[in-house]
Formats: sequence, structure tokens, C-alpha cells
Amino acid sequence: MMYPRLKLARNLLREDGVIFVSIDDGEINNLRTLLNEVFGEENFVANFLWQKRYVSNATAKYVSDMHDHIICFSREINHLKLGLVERTEEQLKDYKNPDCDPRGPWRAQDLSASKPYQAGLFRITGPTGQLFSPPPGRYWRCNEATFREWIEDNRITFGREGTGRPMLKAFLSETQEGIRPNTWWDHKFAGHNKEATLEVKALFGGESPFDTPKPTKLIRRMLDLIEDKDALILDFFCGSGTTAHAVYQANHQDSGNRHFILIQLPEKTDRSDYPTIADITKARLRLATNEINATSSLFAGDLGFRVLKLDSSNILPWDPDREQLDQALLESVEHLKSDRSDEDVLFEVLLKLGLELTVPVEQRAIAGKTVYTIGAGALYVCLDRSIAVAEAEPVALGLVAWHKELAPAGESQVVFRDSAFINDVAKTNLTAILQQHGLTNVRSL
Repeated sequence: MMYPRLKLARNLLREDGVIFVSIDDGEINNLRTLLNEVFGEENFVANFLWQKRYVSNATAKYVSDMHDHIICFSREINHLKLGLVERTEEQLKDYKNPDCDPRGPWRAQDLSASKPYQAGLFRITGPTGQLFSPPPGRYWRCNEATFREWIEDNRITFGREGTGRPMLKAFLSETQEGIRPNTWWDHKFAGHNKEATLEVKALFGGESPFDTPKPTKLIRRMLDLIEDKDALILDFFCGSGTTAHAVYQANHQDSGNRHFILIQLPEKTDRSDYPTIADITKARLRLATNEINATSSLFAGDLGFRVLKLDSSNILPWDPDREQLDQALLESVEHLKSDRSDEDVLFEVLLKLGLELTVPVEQRAIAGKTVYTIGAGALYVCLDRSIAVAEAEPVALGLVAWHKELAPAGESQVVFRDSAFINDVAKTNLTAILQQHGLTNVRSL
């Protein structure tokens, strides 16, 4: 099950993209072997240990399972750019300003280092006249000239009483905004299973229709490692939709423009209100949207989503039986399946023309016909089932007027349902009018 998905995931990743895979101890060795084969051992980034529980499981048969593994691989390690994580409150407490330095809070760093450095073998005289040499087997991380500059710049501390070993003052104002992530993600940093359940219950009015959700904080930690705030996030096993919820939260917090694609099979549940897991996913995203809107009316990000279901083509295949060729020809006059809606056909058109399924779609009535514009005029689609000769000109002129109103950059395409035209006269007249006004790329389904 995993191998083809991992192969597909690698093909979909950008050169600087990363994949995170959550697994427990039972399958960690098998997963790592698969990832090594698909992505290459050289593209391994880290094995994060996530503390999914903070209280031991009293009913465990042998040992209480307290953690999961989150394996991270890159597409191309040479293109990898991982983001920094925010310092915790405990880490920030290390920075103080006991001497009221105008540069702000600082923390004392060891002035010695283990790397051999002959110029760092000298003795330092403290404020009380006490002499300090590097610890055995270590060296000062600077030469004497640099040390004197640091002294003059008040970057060396000997402790409150002036009798301590010399230390370098590292100012918070001069450090990078975050710190490099480490591989231990405790429950305070990345959430835990109980927190995840409580999040879902809070959204669904006190009950959780999904048994094993992930905490949004865990996914947020993964998103923090992705520098690109416009990244596209794909979740192959979306479950209750935690990934999308976390993307909404991240965009809300830092005004990012991340997008997501969630994949979930319509696995049956035992509930009548949410017959499939996919129904739970959709419900959670709607509730999460309401939650974010309620907390901030100033957020201008996109909180919408589209639901697309995998299906066969809307176009009937041409497969004539030579003994019933006449019947096959008659059935192909209308070659779009009768049980499909206009939206079904519209999105297949987007796919066939290579347009993103997230592009804006606007609908307008023109001369009594429904016309869709996709991408603010990049594509116009009319799927009405009938366009008579007398209707061709008003439809064409109305479309031209809309096109001038939108004034899109580049060439636009126009698509009609071929069987809608009563005869070739209606189709020819409409096409000619459009071409006279610059809409030359006209085709029919």
C-alpha cells in the first residue's frame, strides 16, 4: 500500500520539498527501508520522536507506547531549506540583563572550545586580578586581540562578583529569530493525542466523530519547518482534516498563502450524520472556518475549499460494434454522459486544459445561457444543451462584452457543448462573431 504512494509523493514534490511520514515502532524499520529506496538514503533529513502521550497507558499489555516516529525525507537534500522554530518561554528565560546593557537581554556562552586553536592558548586576567586559562584540552575561541575588543565592547562577563570564569555575552537582539529544530518533540511542543481529541470535540459540540485525530499543533510544527509561506501541502491520509485545519491556523497567524490538497477514501462509518470519513473531514473544515472567523474579523485569507471525487470521464468512449454501427453513431450524437452535471463537465475541462482546480470560477447568465469564466477570463465555458440560430448572436455579443469587462492578459479560450447547436449555421455564426472580437480559440466538446 505504501510503496506506490511514496513513489507518487516523490514525483509530486518540488526540488526543495519534504515529506513527513508518521509511524509507530511496529513498522518503523520497514518504512525507513522503503523511504531509503524511493528517496535515497542521502536525502534523509531526520527521525523526529513525537511524545503522543504524557500519561502511561495502564492497560498496556507489556510496555506503554508513549511516542511515534515522524520520518522526514527531502526530494533533493542540496535544495533543502528548513525553517527555524520559535524559542520556547523556558529558552527565553535564559536571556537576562543583570548589568542593564543597552543591547538588551543576553545569556552567558562558554568562551572555550574543543577545536584546536593555538592563538587561543593565552591567560586572561579577571577584574580581581585572578588569572584564567582554557580548561584542559580546550582553547579560547578567540585570540588576544579579539578578546581585548570584546572587553572594550562589554561583551565579556566574569559573573556578578567579577570572580567567575570569563564568558561571552550572547545578545537576544543579535541572534537569529528562531532556533534549529531538534528531533525530540514533547507533548508541550507538538501536542498529544488527548489534546487532538479535545480539539475535535470543541468543534463538534462536545463529541468526537473521529477516533484517532492528530493535534493541529503537531502539523503546525511540520509547517514551521517549511520556509515557503505559499507552499502547497498534500496529505495522502487526511482523516479528520487536521492538516487543513493547521494550514488555516498558520495562514491566520502569519498571513501566509499556503494551500492544501487532502485525499481521503470514502471509508464507511457507523454514523448516519457522517456516513463516511470524508464527510467528517468536510464538516471539520467548515467548523474550523467558523472558528477562525469568530476569533478575527480582520483575517483576509482564503478559508474556502472544494471537494472533488474521483470518477470516470464525463465523455462517452467511442467503441462501435460493427454489427450495430448505426446505433453507435446515433448514441454518439450526445457524447457527454446524461447523468453528469455541468460542474462535472466543467472541472474535467479544467483538467484537460491543464488549469488548476483552485482557479476562481464565476457564473453569469448571458442571453438566457449560463456561462462560466475561469481565471478571470482565461477560459469561458458554456454547457447549455441548446443554442438556436437566433440565440447565437446575442450569446456571442454578451460574451464579448464580458470579455472586454474582464480584460484578461493573454489569449482566452472558449468552450461550448457541441450538441447544443441545432445546426452548423448557429455554430458558425457564433464562432465568427467571437473571432471578429479577438476570441479566436473556440472549441466544442
